[in-house]
Amino acid sequence: MVCLKGFWSFLPYSTVISLSYTTRLYSVCAMRDTILNSLLAAAHGLSDEQKEFQKMAFDFAAHEMSPHMAEWDEKEIFPVETMRKAAQLGFGGIYVQPEVGGSGLSRLDTSVIFEALSTGCVSTTAYISIHNMCNWMIDTFGNTEQREKFCPELCTMDKFASYCLTEPGSGSDAASLLTTAKLEGDHYILNGSKAFISGGGDTDVYIVMCRTGGKGPKGISCVVVEKDTPGLSFGKKEKKVGWNSQPTRAVILEDCHVPVTNRLGQEGQGFNIAMRGLNGDLPFVSMVCYLMAIYIFFSSRFYHLLVRKQFGEALSNNQFLQFKLAEMATKLVASRLLLREAAVALQESRSDAVSLCSMAKLFVTDECFNICNQALQMHGGYGYLKDYAVQQFVRDIRVHQILEGTNEVMRMIIARSLLSESG
Repeated sequence: MVCLKGFWSFLPYSTVISLSYTTRLYSVCAMRDTILNSLLAAAHGLSDEQKEFQKMAFDFAAHEMSPHMAEWDEKEIFPVETMRKAAQLGFGGIYVQPEVGGSGLSRLDTSVIFEALSTGCVSTTAYISIHNMCNWMIDTFGNTEQREKFCPELCTMDKFASYCLTEPGSGSDAASLLTTAKLEGDHYILNGSKAFISGGGDTDVYIVMCRTGGKGPKGISCVVVEKDTPGLSFGKKEKKVGWNSQPTRAVILEDCHVPVTNRLGQEGQGFNIAMRGLNGDLPFVSMVCYLMAIYIFFSSRFYHLLVRKQFGEALSNNQFLQFKLAEMATKLVASRLLLREAAVALQESRSDAVSLCSMAKLFVTDECFNICNQALQMHGGYGYLKDYAVQQFVRDIRVHQILEGTNEVMRMIIARSLLSESG
């Protein structure tokens, strides 16, 4: 039985069986070049340097990620060595400062890299995005000693990081978190638990939001908890619909002793630090969805609609499907423009950055899930088979409408921004 892996598994099953690995890899690269030169060109409007970043990330995705995507999903493999290879290209600290080992690139540069990596494996790219966010939080809010201690090994991915905000009883209402950190001498004693933590149990550094003061956001602080800290443990590995190449566990803190020197910023700044991290990651999480939808779009067009026949003619001659394809393309172009505008606003620290990032997350994750779901429908019964990658893309993309602030919360943020402006 042939195991169909990665993007090229959109090809008709009988065709894939006869393809060598080299031919399949060429198919991925040819699809990449088609996209770069099309109406939906991912390289449109980019500088020559950004195009080089993009090509490097596309090539890495095609050679190191795409051929293994299905296996990582099926066997729930956390691809540590592959991510360390990505770090050798500078992808472990893309927007972290060079003096601590980072690449020092802009948010727009980062969005270009993540959109390219996502063509190889959505789940793995999403974790790399979270890791970069944690690394940036230490680089931005940490002191010199903290930056020099943690950032270099995070940039090389000799160590991996997890972001710990959500709790069993506080998801969208993050400011109501209950994990406590009581000061005793030169240590905090942490008690509580965090839920749905990407990388939990397999990573080395945990950025934990905890309550050092009273109720509400001003009572929250941010501390770095290292994996071997006494009192730190983990729940069972969660069984998920998608995102299976990264483990998800509860992070449990029971009289966990953390040095005060591991606190990022001042007491009471934790919620602001947490939101700065999340807001900065929203365009990148959304960019993963965008490029995934792009590849599904072109796969549906080239490898299904133009090949498969029903009622004596190619599906591409069906006007209903033509209209669907036109709608998909329009939403993809709109997604790209919104994402890049949000990335630029974030880089320039503009006043509209938060609302634009929220708009990008809301629009792109909703519309790109719809595109992937429509592509599965176009594939008919084949789309529901694990021999075809479209089903994995649909499973992996769905969670993006939930994580890092549900899309309902994104609507709240946008509405508040609009009402405050009109008031």
